[in-house]
Amino acid sequence: MTEIHPTAIVHPNIKLKRGVKIGPYSVIDSPDVILEEDVEIKSHVHIAGNVHVKKGTKIYPFASIGSPPQKHHYIEQEKNPIEIGENCEIREYVSINSSHGAGEKVTIGDRCFIMAYCHIAHNCRIGNFVTMANGATLGGHVVVGDYANFGGLCAIHQWCMIGEHAMVGGGTMASNDIPPFSLVAGYPVKLNGLNWIGLKRRNVPHEALMSLVKAYRITCKSRMTWKEAREELVNTVEMNPYLHKWIEFCDNSKRGLPPIREKAVQSSNSSQLAEIG
Repeated sequence: MTEIHPTAIVHPNIKLKRGVKIGPYSVIDSPDVILEEDVEIKSHVHIAGNVHVKKGTKIYPFASIGSPPQKHHYIEQEKNPIEIGENCEIREYVSINSSHGAGEKVTIGDRCFIMAYCHIAHNCRIGNFVTMANGATLGGHVVVGDYANFGGLCAIHQWCMIGEHAMVGGGTMASNDIPPFSLVAGYPVKLNGLNWIGLKRRNVPHEALMSLVKAYRITCKSRMTWKEAREELVNTVEMNPYLHKWIEFCDNSKRGLPPIREKAVQSSNSSQLAEIG
């Protein structure tokens, strides 16, 4: 059974599966919306366009999902999809825009926590278990890896990549690609070492931690080009899945990595090495 409050305005052709709840004064004005099992739409939510919300996700008051992209030359006839994964929480006043361009879409993975006032722009792709604190903003075409974490009021420039397990500090303004497993903060954005707490919480093996410390030093602290640093990593560090992801990310970076915060270089890396023995 579904529960639709009598004050909600719901297009008669949307697809509702078992256990869906739609609260007071919410508006779903498109026939192309799919709400899977146990999706809960709180009061005063607006959903438009081609939106697929997977099971167990909750969307809180005044969120706006599926509105046209905030972009010049948008073609009104485009109905590019937005896919929101399972068991996500999308809090108050979040806005998620649809995409621009043939065959494009916005995707949000499973168990993401998008806090109040966050904005996800057109053509973004977000992985699983991503957390965005209040007011975090992603420009168009941003790609975010699994378990990435954004502090409050940070902003990510369009076309940036954010690697998995990266931690972006509150208030950061980032116009570079943020490598996986790293910690960044500031304006202009600077690298502050590895996301040590996040790595420990994910029980990353000791050998992999050592390889990431070496990868960070060779890539970010040396004055090598990426081509030289890559060759050094491949020849001197034993390959593992974590190092492979680091190398793959740097290979594909178009906007380059942020500079390193000089005062944090020695203290952060020496303490990391000490902790892992």
